[in-house]
Amino acid sequence: MMKSKLMLKLALPMMAVALGTSGIVFAQSASESMSAAGHDTAAAASHAWHGTKTAVKDTDITSKVKMHLHGDKLTKGQDIHVDTVNGMVTLSGSVSSSGVSAHAVRVARDTEGVRGVKNDLRISSANAAD
Repeated sequence: MMKSKLMLKLALPMMAVALGTSGIVFAQSASESMSAAGHDTAAAASHAWHGTKTAVKDTDITSKVKMHLHGDKLTKGQDIHVDTVNGMVTLSGSVSSSGVSAHAVRVARDTEGVRGVKNDLRISSANAAD
């Protein structure tokens, strides 16, 4: 009986210390979690801002390339579609000759903000008759 009372006297303070320190650890863990969540939220907002900014730039580049192609005597009236992702322009559709295709690539490449041009234009005999 005496031994069990001694064990109980030793066990209670040890349990109290264990519970007390686990609260500190939990509080630290919760604080660290909140801090990490704050950093994650800031990073997500930053990514959203940069993504929106890039999309606006891409839209602006697409508009400029289309205007230049429409204003050019060789490419005006051709079936050329323009898509821009991260400053990389893709030209698709069909044109009347390989010369018109090469010229369209040069016009796009010379447009401000364009980082590169992918030429997916097809030569169409139907356009050659137009």
